[in-house]
Parts: sequence; structure tokens; C-alpha cells
Amino acid sequence: MKKRVMIVDDSRLVRVQLGDVLEGTDYEIVAYCRSGEDAIAQYDEINPDIVTMDIIMQGMDGLDASEHILRKHPDARIIMVSSLAYDDTFERAKAIGAKGFVDKPFHKEQLLKVFEQALS
Repeated sequence: MKKRVMIVDDSRLVRVQLGDVLEGTDYEIVAYCRSGEDAIAQYDEINPDIVTMDIIMQGMDGLDASEHILRKHPDARIIMVSSLAYDDTFERAKAIGAKGFVDKPFHKEQLLKVFEQALS
């Protein structure tokens, strides 16, 4: 059975890239969200195995959205996917409970390795 992935990113290009990278793998994209608010609203209904979360988005950013989801669902597996690779961003993501961090631009092997780590 494929693992269910929710992609949260306001960039259509990144959503397409993630779709391409995950095609033919053990992962299935079950939802695309363009904002943190949208991810929060859909999480309960979708109940994904993994969430990829951009940080900089219109409205609520990915760190705040992740914190909100993890407060209600402490077992959520959220992977931050961002070009914002600052130490304080890593630290905050870790502190709120993110399971991993993938830099943009990402590579298939890197992304799948972080997914596997998050699921183990």
C-alpha cells in the first residue's frame, strides 16, 4: 500500500516537481494545499502519512501551520521543504516537531531518504 502524501506549497512549479519525483515510488500524492490555512483545514480529512511543508507562503507560514497541526496531531510527520536554509529556521522546525528538512532545489534520492527516515 502506498504512503499518502500531502503537499503544502504555494508554488505550482514545486508541486509539479514533487509530483514528478514521487511518480513510480511507494508514495501517492493525495492532496495539494496552497497555504498553511488550507493544510490545517484538510489535515483531519486527508490524514496523510507525510506532509511536505513549504515555509514561506501567503497568509500563515509553514512553521506556524506545522506547529498548529502538530499540536492537534503530535504523530504527524511533517517534512519542511524550503530554500530558507538558516540555522534558526532548522532549529524552530526541529523544536516544533518537524521530522526532516529538505532544501530546494531537491533531488529524488534526498527527498526519499528523508521520507524513509520520517516513517521509521
